[in-house]
Amino acid sequence: QVCESLPSGNMASLSTCLAMKELTFVGCVAMLDPPRKEVTDSIRLCGDAGIRVMMITGDNKGTAIAICRRVGIFDEEEDVQNRAFTGREFDELSPEEQKDVCRNARCFARVEPAHKSKIVGYLQAHDEVTAMTGDGVNDAPALKKAEIGIAMGSGTAVAKSAAEMVLADDNFSTIVSAVEEGRAIYNNMKQFIRYLISSNVGEVVCIFLTAAFGFPEALIPVQLLWVNLVTDGLPATALGFNPPDLDIMDKPPRSAKEPLISTWLCFRYFAIGAYVGFATVSGAAWWFLYADDGPQLTFYQLRHFTQCIPGEPGFENFESCAVFSSPIPMTMALSVLVTIEMCNALNSLSENQSLLKMPPWINPWLLGAMCLSLALHFMVLYVHPFPMVFHVRPLTGAQWLMVLKMSLPILLVDEMLKFIARNYIEG
Repeated sequence: QVCESLPSGNMASLSTCLAMKELTFVGCVAMLDPPRKEVTDSIRLCGDAGIRVMMITGDNKGTAIAICRRVGIFDEEEDVQNRAFTGREFDELSPEEQKDVCRNARCFARVEPAHKSKIVGYLQAHDEVTAMTGDGVNDAPALKKAEIGIAMGSGTAVAKSAAEMVLADDNFSTIVSAVEEGRAIYNNMKQFIRYLISSNVGEVVCIFLTAAFGFPEALIPVQLLWVNLVTDGLPATALGFNPPDLDIMDKPPRSAKEPLISTWLCFRYFAIGAYVGFATVSGAAWWFLYADDGPQLTFYQLRHFTQCIPGEPGFENFESCAVFSSPIPMTMALSVLVTIEMCNALNSLSENQSLLKMPPWINPWLLGAMCLSLALHFMVLYVHPFPMVFHVRPLTGAQWLMVLKMSLPILLVDEMLKFIARNYIEG
C-alpha cells in the first residue's frame, strides 16, 4: 500500500520500495557512544573540590539528561525540572531568570554558539572562574571568553587558537588531574615562601634580641651568609618536590582575590620565626650561663659584658674578659639555627597536614637536601680550615644534646598551629 501511494513519476523511490517488499524484519540496531569509565570518578572529585560541572550540548534534551545521570552530574532520582534547559527554554526566560538558572542548572541541550557565550558571561557576572571545553568552530567564542579555554586535541584549528589550553588526549579526567597538579604547585610555592620567610624572620629576631639584651653577638655576617646561601637553599629547593596534600581535592577553590599570604599565615610565619630567633640566642646564652664547660656567668655579667673590667664591681672574680670572644657560643647558636631550620623544612612538607599523616619520607628529595645541608654544617665545624674561617669550634656530645633540645620543639609548635588551622581556621 505504501508503494502504491508513491507518485508514478518517482521511479527511483518506487523501485526501491518494491525491492524492500521482499525483506523480512529481523530487528533494530542502535548505536551507543558511552562515556569513559573514569569520567564518573572525575566528576565526583570535582564535586568534592567545589568545582561545578555543567554539560552544554547540541544533543536532544532527553539524551543529554540521560548522559548526565550516567556520569554523575545528576543523581538517578534527581528532579531536573529546574536544572536542565534547552536553548529555546533558556531564551524564553528573562535576563534575571537566566542569571539564576546559570547558578543552579547543570545541563543545557539544543544550544547555539550564542547560548554558550551568554552562559559563560552570566557565570563570570557571579564572580565564578569558568573553564570551557570545546572542539568546533562554533565553540571558539565561548572558549575565548572563558577564563580558561580548553580545546580538544582532535578539534578544529580555530578552537585550538581561541583556547588557552589544548587537551591532547580529549579526556575529561586529564582536566581534573591538571587541577590537582595546579593546586599542588600553588601549595608548594607557598611552602617555599613560608620556609624562607620564617627562617629569615628567625635570623632577624636573633639579631634584635642580642642587641636588646645587650648580649655578645650570637652570629657574625659570614655565618649568616653561609646559612642563607647554602644551608637554607637546598631544603627550600627540595620543597618544590612535595607531593599533593592528602585533602587537596577536598577543599573548595580559592578566590581569585585571595592574597598569597593570609593574616593567619602571616601570624604563623612570625610565630615560627620568633621561636627560631629565641632558640638561637638561647643556644649562645646557655653556654655562658649554664654549661659545665662554660664560664657560668651571671645574667648581669652577660648583659653588661661591654663594661667588663677585671676586679671592678660585678666582675670581681674575672681574670680576663676574653671569654666574651669565645667561638663556642657562636657555634652553639649556628648549630641551633641550622638544626632548627632542618626541622622547619619538615614542617613545610604540608601547610596543614600533620607529619604523622604525611611523614618525611614522602619527599625523598627533601631528606637528601637536609642530609647534604647537615653534612656541610659538620664540614664547617670539623674540617680544617673551615672552623677558623667561620669562627666556630667542634661541639661536644653534651653540647649537641642541648642543640637538639632547643631545636626539636619547633616541630611541636608547628604541629599545634596546624591543628588550629585544620580544626578552627579552615572550618
